[in-house]
Amino acid sequence: MAHALSGLASARLGHIPLPFWGCAVRYSANLTAGALKPAESRVIADLLLRGVSGADWKAAIEQENCLQAKSIATGKRLARLIRDRLAPFDPPFWELIRDSASPVVQQALLAAAVKHSPLLGDFLDLVVREQYRRFAPNLPFTLWEDYLLDCRGRDSEMPWWNDSTRRRLRSSVYLCLAQAGFLENTRSLKLQPVFLATPVLRYLESRDERLVLRCLQVSP
Repeated sequence: MAHALSGLASARLGHIPLPFWGCAVRYSANLTAGALKPAESRVIADLLLRGVSGADWKAAIEQENCLQAKSIATGKRLARLIRDRLAPFDPPFWELIRDSASPVVQQALLAAAVKHSPLLGDFLDLVVREQYRRFAPNLPFTLWEDYLLDCRGRDSEMPWWNDSTRRRLRSSVYLCLAQAGFLENTRSLKLQPVFLATPVLRYLESRDERLVLRCLQVSP
């Protein structure tokens, strides 16, 4: 499987320079902090739209506990993750997050997560796409371990993660896919057809987010 993915990597990703993703090290474990988090993302999108920053941001996250986190540390970590995902976009995208219903909000959040995490984006583009192409009924967990092995061929500086971190990454990635509709749920792992919602498609096309679009448009 690793050899097969290596071939796909050469065909699909070999020509794409690493700086596209905006990071010196292509793959990181930032996904362990959470999946799509739609409810919390709506709150952060609203703060961004209202221009909340500095002391007011700190007060909203830590004192008002606007994310309803179990602890201040958890709230700060979650707010940082979501803000980092949404910051590369602009107000119309934040409005999609704050004001849209399912499946628009979940697909928009997946787009943000893909742009923020090459680990997630490449998994969609290489592994999930290939499963759809083969008409495979599901996305077994074994594909994740094979994929991580193959990732090192694209990023020699990729960290060496322990078993616990790899499982947490897998859990976050598969939950993202389930929340966005690619998987029936995280138990059956059954693949489902996904059609990109028109507002998400139009926004990404208007901003020339070609690689993000490619990673999302893997379903036949």
